[in-house]
Amino acid sequence: MLRRAWERGWQPADVLRLVRRDLDEPHIRLAAALIRTETLRYAPGLLPARWPAQLAALDAHEPWRAPDRFTHATAVLALYRLVLRLPPIEPVGPAPGTPLHVPPPHRDDEPRALTRIRALLAKAEATGYPQEAEALTAKAQELMARHSVDEALLAARTHRPDAPGACRVGVDAPYETAKAILLDAVAGANRCRAVWNEAFGFSTVVGFEADLDVVELLHTSLLVQGLAAMTTAEAGQRAGGRKRTKTFRQAFWMAYAQRVGARLEAAAAPVTHEEGGGGGALLPVLAARDVAVADRAERMFPETTTTRVRGVRDGAGWAEGPRRPRTPACTRV
Repeated sequence: MLRRAWERGWQPADVLRLVRRDLDEPHIRLAAALIRTETLRYAPGLLPARWPAQLAALDAHEPWRAPDRFTHATAVLALYRLVLRLPPIEPVGPAPGTPLHVPPPHRDDEPRALTRIRALLAKAEATGYPQEAEALTAKAQELMARHSVDEALLAARTHRPDAPGACRVGVDAPYETAKAILLDAVAGANRCRAVWNEAFGFSTVVGFEADLDVVELLHTSLLVQGLAAMTTAEAGQRAGGRKRTKTFRQAFWMAYAQRVGARLEAAAAPVTHEEGGGGGALLPVLAARDVAVADRAERMFPETTTTRVRGVRDGAGWAEGPRRPRTPACTRV
């Protein structure tokens, strides 16, 4: 059952995300246990690069013990029906056990830049001051841009085989349209492309491996920061007697996604200008990588549409966003 899903392009996190959305807690725990058991038969070297982290996340789900056989059989049947109906999707890596899969070079330690970026984002999430959070996030984006430039130049100098890859990032309800736009903004600021699949609740991000890592990291942090900022703003609105919570939140997330995207681009741009201003080889290298990412994204998703989002009706929520608003948009399949 699960092997069929892997061969159709699905990964453990994708399956668990759909189970969480469409079924109940017992099904989630049952799915986690089945995935753990199924993947034990693959040698570590035959697991795709991002699978170990996804499998490790399953440990958060304790095994489920059904009260009786009928309940267990009913849960298994519901899970089987969901997994069996999963259609083929564009793969972002080989299925586990694929003999031709060559694991990436092993790194005992995380790159120093990523460690610093994590620390900055953790501080941004913890602070209660919005301006400080914005400054810390901007600094993290600057470090991300420098990390990307360093990786690009290293690959060019050493002639290291380097091609764009892809990963999936969950885009969960509520306000998933705004969250997809936020991810698209983060991806664009870090030389990646994001394509949203609304039906299955994820976006596929296409880019070079070093850039994919920071996109996932930054997007997760920005969701945490955005939720904290929205809670604070919403409390102020309620104190003023407002009750339109849903429309306020929708407008807030739309404005937040747009504002953050502009700030990330502003933080990254000086790095490229500074590093490429000396007449060196950086700009041609980055241009070539941009072309490679665009080509990979177009080959993976030959038919996409750009959706402009309309209908933001809450002025107070939107006022938390950019000073010069424009209509948000995202690419979707």
